[in-house]
Amino acid sequence: MAEKVGTREKVAIVTLGCEKNLVDSDMMAHLIDEKGYELVENPEEATVVIVNTCGFIDAAKEESVNKILDMAELKEAGRLKSLVVAGCLTQRYKEDILSEIPEVDGIVGTGDFMSITQIIEESLIGKRPVYIGNPVFTYEEVVKRRVKAGTYSAYIKIAEGCDNACTFCSIPLMRGNFRSRTIESIVEEARHLAAQGVVEISLIAQDSTNYGTDIYDGKHMLPALLDSLAEVEEIKWIRLHYAYPGFFTDELIQTFASNPKVCKYIDMPLQHSEDHILKRMRRPGRQTDIRELVAKIRVQVPDVALRTSLIVGFPGETEEDFSRLCEFVEDIQFDRLGVFTYSNEEDTPASRLPDHVDEDTKERRANQLMEVQREIAAKRNGRFVGQVLDVLIERYEGRNDIYVGRTQYDAPEIDGEVFVTGFAGELGSIVKVRITHSYEYDLAGEVV
Repeated sequence: MAEKVGTREKVAIVTLGCEKNLVDSDMMAHLIDEKGYELVENPEEATVVIVNTCGFIDAAKEESVNKILDMAELKEAGRLKSLVVAGCLTQRYKEDILSEIPEVDGIVGTGDFMSITQIIEESLIGKRPVYIGNPVFTYEEVVKRRVKAGTYSAYIKIAEGCDNACTFCSIPLMRGNFRSRTIESIVEEARHLAAQGVVEISLIAQDSTNYGTDIYDGKHMLPALLDSLAEVEEIKWIRLHYAYPGFFTDELIQTFASNPKVCKYIDMPLQHSEDHILKRMRRPGRQTDIRELVAKIRVQVPDVALRTSLIVGFPGETEEDFSRLCEFVEDIQFDRLGVFTYSNEEDTPASRLPDHVDEDTKERRANQLMEVQREIAAKRNGRFVGQVLDVLIERYEGRNDIYVGRTQYDAPEIDGEVFVTGFAGELGSIVKVRITHSYEYDLAGEVV
């Protein structure tokens, strides 16, 4: 007979993939906490484990499956009674998970995670619940999230899904069409996070610059959203991710230039430089448009840090295309750069293109491009030596009285850090730091 479902159950959430999944996990944590379950960090202590999966590219899918299997082993070695799988992998591969991993006790897709406590209850009494509907959830009425103590930076989803139909991308298959939240609900969530000690929010969506066009009569409302969020007193920094270049308006550039709370940091995934590759990818504009946009941004926001992501080895990419991509990166001088090898995703238009590139060539090109960027990043970082920058202090290093933080030019987890001496305040403070040393990606300095 199963143990009575209730407050004695201990639940661990294991989150894989992008920060969008992290937001979903935070919301599930709030619901689980409200229900009276005990949330625990260590899956080995849990009676229920939720694996929130990623299904975006082959490497992420493999990691998700391996993590599910690792957690399944706890049924033999630990206290685990129920293993629930959530997220993108379940939305796309429901039947495969159910048939091939019998240890899974329940699954939930990207549009149904608000039913997580009911799924837990059903799984614990021997049912095998399957909650996979259309991914149409809007986050409109959900502003409460449970973030860990000591969280000073948090992500907020301003929209979900995507309408851009890039040929390489499976996101619309797992997350549905583009749908924005209202400004009011996003501001309310920011206030809720601020009450928990968050001082920096990072705005995320599959396509953040298209925000609002679906619910505000076709208007691009990101500038209005940024200005509204800046009115939340406790929020000091507002960071923007995934700015689709085709919708980066002059009004948005002016907001970056004029609003002191908006970080001078723009994450704009470009994916490639060569026109015929961009056309095959079904990306907006051409290289000339990209160069003009970057130049305009740098004129109006001189201290901006630009991050982009690029794909190498897309079908049809020749050695000449790749060489020109390297030249493009050297010309633009991005502050931050992520490089991905093309992943051949089933049911996407790119999977049916001719002239696929072999894996060894993809890896070689990725390594070569990152070496180009390594030298650029070191040079760009060097310009900060001698300057006094605002730094958000996030943790104590544990030796030599060194604390670790970030400037507005670095996003959490993916960019560089600042190693700080002379700090005597509380974690979560933003302090003035004179930069004394620069490295390839990190900085060091002392509190002024």
